[in-house]
Amino acid sequence: MRFLAKQIFCSVLYIRGIAVVFFLTLPMLFANVYAHHSHANLDRTKVIVNKGTVVKYGWSMPHVYIKVDAANPQGEIVRYSIEMIHPPGMLERGWTRRSLKKGDVITWSGASDKNPSRYYSGLNWLEKSDGTRLTLKLHAEVVMPSSDFSGLWSRHLSVPKRYLPQDDWPFTALAKENIDNFDGSQTPLTDCINPGPPKATILPYPMKIIRNSDNTMTINYEGRNIPRTIYFDKNRMAGERSVQGHSVAWFEGEELVIETDNFVADRWGTYTGVDSSDQKHLVERLSLSDDGLAITIEMIVTDPVYLTEPVTIMHKVRKLADRELVQAACTVESAKMYLTSQ
Repeated sequence: MRFLAKQIFCSVLYIRGIAVVFFLTLPMLFANVYAHHSHANLDRTKVIVNKGTVVKYGWSMPHVYIKVDAANPQGEIVRYSIEMIHPPGMLERGWTRRSLKKGDVITWSGASDKNPSRYYSGLNWLEKSDGTRLTLKLHAEVVMPSSDFSGLWSRHLSVPKRYLPQDDWPFTALAKENIDNFDGSQTPLTDCINPGPPKATILPYPMKIIRNSDNTMTINYEGRNIPRTIYFDKNRMAGERSVQGHSVAWFEGEELVIETDNFVADRWGTYTGVDSSDQKHLVERLSLSDDGLAITIEMIVTDPVYLTEPVTIMHKVRKLADRELVQAACTVESAKMYLTSQ
């Protein structure tokens, strides 16, 4: 399996039945906890500290970013691009859309691009002229456990990032051709296109599960505004085909089972680099774990166009502090910045 697992630690302290979650991580990893690409272009051993003037602060999906006029190593004033994580993740770290404004003078530290002629960096910390310091370190927050799957959830910190296709799946010839020509820059997110499940579920962006009634459940994907309705009625008629498909659910003991079909063809609709067809069929099994602070998800995917036999994807999400969803619009400028920034 082609990925590098970053070591991240999570501690939970229970105070009168309420879980206070503390997240500890290696400092140099903060900038990439929720990236939609690997930031392989950054040199983690080459951290710059620079000072400049903010000319743009973009609070957008899939990444918040800052454009700063600052001096390069030769003393020339150039425009730097500083890319961070998505708005929901920034909120967890104490940022808002009003944290910066045009004209602010800032000093920042971050890993620089491997290409010395490219003025692009990540962010470890930022300090404003009034002394306010902002980082990408997760804050401690009060998290209430869930008893019915409802609440706000995001990728568990024990789950590795999935920037590359699986190399041991039973691919068809068509899928193998796609995998052989895999290019991470081809992710649909660079065009602000949001795939459906299971890819939608394993993306590192939060999702909110709402138990509307005994008849329906809604999954809202933060920053993507493509709500998915789950019907607790096996006889429910399907509507038009969509990337979300038609989902019906039932309980087997305490396990929630969701079966979905009626999809449309979907770019990377199954996994990183793995497209899906209108013949995709998905069965998800959800179980509460960690005393209601996590959900373990087993996803079984069948798609004869791309897979010669079903595959199983294991995933886990962690409970976040309850809040309203953030639906910041995706911009192509933000999505393609790591490719196009000079």
